[in-house]
Formats: sequence, C-alpha cells, structure tokens
Amino acid sequence: MRALGRFELPARLLVGQSLCSLSRTIKHDFFAATGLYRDAAGAQYVLKMGRMEDFAGFPLQWLGRFLRRRELHFYRKLSDLPNVPRVLGKVGETGFVMEFVPGRPLSEACGVPDHFFDQLLALVRVVHRRGIAYVDTNKPQNILLGDDGKPHLIDFQISWDGHHLGRWWPSAWLLRRLQADDLYHLIKHKRRLRPDELTSAERDQLTRKSMFIRIHRFLTRPYFLLRRRLFKRLRDTGRLLPEGSK
Repeated sequence: MRALGRFELPARLLVGQSLCSLSRTIKHDFFAATGLYRDAAGAQYVLKMGRMEDFAGFPLQWLGRFLRRRELHFYRKLSDLPNVPRVLGKVGETGFVMEFVPGRPLSEACGVPDHFFDQLLALVRVVHRRGIAYVDTNKPQNILLGDDGKPHLIDFQISWDGHHLGRWWPSAWLLRRLQADDLYHLIKHKRRLRPDELTSAERDQLTRKSMFIRIHRFLTRPYFLLRRRLFKRLRDTGRLLPEGSK
C-alpha cells in the first residue's frame, strides 16, 4: 500500500551544500512519503517522494512523476507568497525538497490567535486570484499555524487551476465551484476553533451547503468508511505502519 513499498525515505539528503539526516517520517501513504530532515546547523527541510512502487502488478512510477509535476506547477505559481513554502529542488524521479515551516496544524489543542482566520481567508483569496482552487481546505492538517502566528498552506497535491483543460466553460465553472468550497471549509474550521469571531454572513454561508459538496459526500462516504476499516486492519496486523495513512 505504501508509496515506496518496502523501502523507506533516504537516511541522508543533500540540500544545496548541506548534508541532512532524516529526523522522522511524517507520512507514508499510497501516493507519497514525506519526511523531515535536519542538517548539522539545525536547519530543517521537508522531502516529499511520490509513488514509485508497483501496485497489483501495474507500474505506477508514472503516477509519482505526474503528481510531482502537477504539485510543482502550483508551488511555482505561488512562489512569491511568504505563506507558502519554497521548493528547493527535485530529488530522484518523483521527489522534491522544500522549506520547513515551523508551526503546527490547526487543532483545538493548540488554540488559534485573534484574527488568524481573517489572515487565512485573505491568503486563500490571493490563491484564488491566481486562478487556483486549493481544494484541500477541509483537512486542518494542511493548514499550519506558524510559529510566527500566521497561516501557511502546504500540500497542493490535489489543487486545481484547469491548466490542462484551458478556458472553456466547464473548466471555469469547476474552478469557481471548488474555490467556493475552499471558503466554505475554512468557515467551518473557524466555527469550530474561533466561533466568537464568526460573522453573521459566515453563519448564513454555512447553512447554504453547495450541491457539489452534497454530491461529493454522498459518493465518497462509502469509500472512506471502507478505507478506514481496511487501514485499521492492516495497522492492527502490522502490515501498515502507524504513519501510513488515515
């Protein structure tokens, strides 16, 4: 099931002139493995390796190359934003290394400072003005509360900008729909973590769940229920490491 099969992330990584060592594996699921690296001076970096392992006899390294090419496209379009980590280079056929953002994912445990969500919504609107839908705002682990107190976005693996479909109307409609859903999910996080800052307009917006979200949940709910049960069984039997996936 793991992106690198029985192999692990490399124990050593050269970033520029710095030799780094693997500190820990952050995640290793079907599509990619992500690890945190540190050099002798204490600087930290993140390596993301796309899928290289075959699955059920089908070669899937092409998928790892495709996902890397696709994600780097978005990082390049947003490379001037201080709230998006910079890519520092490619690694092998499917990997790339980027800056490490000191911080922690959104959660009730860590608390959220005043006006954080105002900054986050402003950041996502900048991303939207670049013609991009982030798509993954429903996952709080992809939104970091930086040690600087500011929001940071990571993981653009499933983001969308219609780059390969051009400007014909179905692509433009889908982009607008996905961008609207980005904002909907951010407001949901705000309701959960900072309900005291929720505006009346945002409360109204949460009652108008889009048909796109309803259809998506209807179609994907059986898949995610089966996936959770399968991964739990694999973890319980030792065939999937705890960091494999949820």
